[in-house]
Amino acid sequence: MAYFMGIDTGTNSSKGILMDDQGEILAMQTTQHEMQNPKPGHYEHDADTDWWGDFCRISRGLLRETGVDPGQIKAVGISALGADCLPVDEACNPLRKAILYGIDARATEEMEQLTQMYGQEQILAWYGRPLCSSDVMPKILWIKNKEPEVYAKTYKFLTGSSYITAKLTGSYVVDRFLGLASFNPLYDPETWKPVPELCAPVCRPDQLAEIREAADIAGYVTESAAAQTGLAPGTPVITGTDDSGAEAISCGVVEPGKMMLQLGSSVYMILGTDRLIDDPRLWREEFIVPGLCDISAGTNTAGSLTKWYRDTIFPDALEQERSGGGNAYQAMLSGVAEIPPGSDGLITLPYLAGERTPVNDPEARGVLFGLTLRHTRAHLYRSALEAVGYSVAQQVRIMESHPEARVDRIIAVGGGAQNPIWLQIIADILGKPVSTPKETVGACYGDALMAALGVKWPGFETYASLTKYIRAGRTYIPDPSAHSRYAPYLAIYDELYSATAQFAHRLSRLCGEEG
Repeated sequence: MAYFMGIDTGTNSSKGILMDDQGEILAMQTTQHEMQNPKPGHYEHDADTDWWGDFCRISRGLLRETGVDPGQIKAVGISALGADCLPVDEACNPLRKAILYGIDARATEEMEQLTQMYGQEQILAWYGRPLCSSDVMPKILWIKNKEPEVYAKTYKFLTGSSYITAKLTGSYVVDRFLGLASFNPLYDPETWKPVPELCAPVCRPDQLAEIREAADIAGYVTESAAAQTGLAPGTPVITGTDDSGAEAISCGVVEPGKMMLQLGSSVYMILGTDRLIDDPRLWREEFIVPGLCDISAGTNTAGSLTKWYRDTIFPDALEQERSGGGNAYQAMLSGVAEIPPGSDGLITLPYLAGERTPVNDPEARGVLFGLTLRHTRAHLYRSALEAVGYSVAQQVRIMESHPEARVDRIIAVGGGAQNPIWLQIIADILGKPVSTPKETVGACYGDALMAALGVKWPGFETYASLTKYIRAGRTYIPDPSAHSRYAPYLAIYDELYSATAQFAHRLSRLCGEEG
């Protein structure tokens, strides 16, 4: 029997599985870590502790739980939250905390600097949109501008998956999906090589990783990595990718019309398309699957919003869980289903960490609009769940405004996919069915599938062949009456940001000045 390991590192936790050569999951391990928020708009991880430490703990845990001989593991796949910015020295030691993906909004000045340098027209030609907090180039420049001593010592600028692969194999690689999109325009899209003249204002070309396909073998587990992870020396390791891309693979986004709705700490949506579609409000990339493009979108808070509610508004539910009671998130749903669509006139803007698409505004702020004395905390919580649904619907509508894009099937994954009330709310707001796969473990399942693809194990020869291992779960059918009741609330949601943005910006600057 052959086995494949997949490990994914996310915003608040890491998860790994061991899969056999029939696509069956033998074991799963999860470990938690904390996202650090040292300043407003700054979000970081300790890469050595949170990323590599989690990988080692999960790898050893899977081997211990299953008793599988490490020599029977034919390949390892990894993914990580992305794209992040982590400078490392020649020994692959982090030189600072990792600057996280689009949730981190520290590089606004650098975005303006780069836009002035290259011109708005050139930026739009490269990205199909303005620069945003998800782009790595401004974050590298932030380090160069604000931490020159770190920049001077930097051997490579890595993202999460690149760092873990480097720790395992000694190879510094990034997959094409992340490299050409998130590090754009530092690499030539035709040759995949760094472009010296475009790198010059930001970093040296040799400070960038080598681009490969996500399922390409990046290298083999070193003796040192084997001692830390329990894996056998010489085990193949694929290049890997970001968590959202791997999760899209895990639910079958391998052709146009399939859309992943990832309900993790944030929301990430990936819709397969047959060509690049430019829209300044969203993102577009050449996807992991060769020949497939995508149009994508991201909402900064989803699971992080429900976690904030748990910690701040429902501390009693959290305390009961810690004392051996039921799950806090389940307790928070008490009474939510009985509240009508629209939360009795309460609308939330879920911009508690700024926002990515479609507003592209790191200074956006959360709003509770319509609050009255009759509202309870159950109303507040339902309104938060609805806010994510409104954001999803808003962005799906933008996608569908392009004739070249079609949404044939929406597959929900991530921790939020375990919440049936939330998925029904989203389906009702969208007016479209929302499905879940049978295996909802997420990106780590996609990692394991791509690991098998990487070594061309029989039955895993192409991306299309992976879909036979992806089994259908539950489908949430929209309620036409609820969909109609949501329509006027969605219309207000659409206008609420523009009506409050100037005040959010003033508050943001006040907090910045006071900080």
